[in-house]
Amino acid sequence: MNAETAEKENKPSEEIKQDNPEEKKPEEAEAKASPEATPEKNEKKKMAEKGSAAVHNLKVLENIEVRLTVEVGNTEIKIKDLLRLNEGSVVELERLAGEPLDILANGTKIAKGEVVMVGEKFGIRFTEVASVEEMVENL
Repeated sequence: MNAETAEKENKPSEEIKQDNPEEKKPEEAEAKASPEATPEKNEKKKMAEKGSAAVHNLKVLENIEVRLTVEVGNTEIKIKDLLRLNEGSVVELERLAGEPLDILANGTKIAKGEVVMVGEKFGIRFTEVASVEEMVENL
């Protein structure tokens, strides 16, 4: 019996298995058996990290103020007609009476609504909120 054989006999059986290159660890065998499991787990982990980062980013943005504006309507007129306007002049708008008004946040349309009275002040009731895709399209 040489020194190497004697050394292997004194080692616990698990250590001998690790020294044998033909035998694989259970984790390695599992990874080889289902190669999609590891990338799938990694993708889920990345998505979870992105989700928590997105929530953190939203929390940072929560205290930023934006200008909320209600647009009754609009029209285009020539400068010469604009210069002729005075008290009592009427300018026809492109929006029909009773049609929902546009609600803008920093100039970007985010919703439609209707005017309401809140005590002695005007308010706006949201009747239709734009989707994220519509908001991005309006940027």
